[in-house]
Amino acid sequence: MLIGAIEAGGTKFVCGVGTEDGRILERTRIPTGRPEETVGRVLEFFRDKSVKAIGIGSFGPIDVNPSSPQYGHITTTPKPGWSGYPLLAAIRDALGVPAGWDTDVNAAALGEAKWGAARGLDSCVYFTIGTGVGIGVYAEKRLLHGLVHPEGGHIPVRRHPEDGFAGVCPYHGDCLEGMASGPALEKRWGKPGAELPTGHPAWAIEAHYIAQAVMTAILMLSPHKVILGGGVMHQTQLFPAVREAVKRGLNGYVRAPEILERIDEYIVPPGLGDDAGLCGALALGLEALERTS
Repeated sequence: MLIGAIEAGGTKFVCGVGTEDGRILERTRIPTGRPEETVGRVLEFFRDKSVKAIGIGSFGPIDVNPSSPQYGHITTTPKPGWSGYPLLAAIRDALGVPAGWDTDVNAAALGEAKWGAARGLDSCVYFTIGTGVGIGVYAEKRLLHGLVHPEGGHIPVRRHPEDGFAGVCPYHGDCLEGMASGPALEKRWGKPGAELPTGHPAWAIEAHYIAQAVMTAILMLSPHKVILGGGVMHQTQLFPAVREAVKRGLNGYVRAPEILERIDEYIVPPGLGDDAGLCGALALGLEALERTS
């Protein structure tokens, strides 16, 4: 049985076809342009795949409330043409199969819980730190929603004492995304993070902000695993710096051996690597199929 998966990002749509055990058999990347053009190319990819269901993990904000008239829509994105676009219906109705729908980071959290670094656990949080910053929350064996969906990329953060950068978030300025995203790194230092050397002061400042987000997640949600993904986290020197800053910031308050003794196994990169979002979309498709069966 084949399941379709879409990781719908602001820069690109990654589309794949996979199996019930999480294996991706085929994939393609489609640049994110105007909605009709992008969705047309997505549908063309899936036309002859005979998928039984499809899962969509989308950039946001999105409406995830099934009782809302705007369910399945992208809501307040500044990306031209996408605000208010009914992405779920456009794909589900054209393909005529059950469809799962959630944020891209919630999808990544689900993928990691099902097949990745949090496999066998009943909770995890997944941060993506890249072009934007987002959080996916898997708690008590289900994805967390509420009034809307978690927007952990926009939490306030305490400023690093040596950082006078104003921040890049158009809504909040110096929130987590405004200070720690890939665009924030590039604007602050004049070049992309991938071009900054390992010992550059950028990384101590970056770890300072990421660690605050992780501490907030630990104190608010008490997850069994914290997973840090996204393009910025390809700078692997960030992991030990973030772990140390988390331990220092918590100051022994959370008396769990996972933090006090095994933090290298607690704050980790995605077990599925860059496929976390696509595998998570596959899992959303499987859940949609199970609901209809």
